[in-house]
Amino acid sequence: MTVHLSAVGLEKSYRKGRTGVPVLHGVDLQVERGELVAVIGQSGSGKSTLLHLLGLLDTPDTGEVWLDGDRIDNLRERKRDDLRNRTFGFIFQFYHLLPELSALENVMLPHMIRLKAWSYLKQRKAIRSRATELLERVGLGHRLTHKPNELSGGEMQRTAIARALAGGPEILLADEPTGNLDSGSGQGVLELLRDLNRERGLTMMMVTHDQTIAQQADRIVRLAEGRIDEWAAAIA
Repeated sequence: MTVHLSAVGLEKSYRKGRTGVPVLHGVDLQVERGELVAVIGQSGSGKSTLLHLLGLLDTPDTGEVWLDGDRIDNLRERKRDDLRNRTFGFIFQFYHLLPELSALENVMLPHMIRLKAWSYLKQRKAIRSRATELLERVGLGHRLTHKPNELSGGEMQRTAIARALAGGPEILLADEPTGNLDSGSGQGVLELLRDLNRERGLTMMMVTHDQTIAQQADRIVRLAEGRIDEWAAAIA
């Protein structure tokens, strides 16, 4: 196995009024290609912040993020945008589907963003076909034209997973992907992610507060007060 994504000495603080609130304190982490890693910890331990830094949704105060042996946190904004659109796929607890678009249109959205208008129009038929295949893969082939308010929570999360896959990412970063779902729907979403991990060799990091969900990952990393709990990570 080779290291796919890594963090070196990540530190991050946020401002609350005039006060700095430290969140991460020198986090070091390596994720191997094709590995499914669960990140657990109490609320406020820095789980989501770590995911956002690794996926270039935010920048560290100090430290580095590396992808396949190349540092990426210090790249120019256009290159960071390109990595977010092509290399990383993001799944969030609250779905972030556009309410005015159908499930199919939401899944097509990454290509709408990636391509210029003329290129998109030329490729629209192929993009639509690919988005349809992805929705069928996540069990929503019968929901293509439904808008988010016509879908259940589990169906919205499956649509969000299909959208995350639309750009052909190498790495999926999931922030509490089952946190808004009942236990049955949550387990179904996890099984889907596990299947995608095995079928496509996708590298995945998943933040979760659910120990039962976390135990189904290849490895568990515990964050405590902004630091990796080395003992917990070693025995996971």
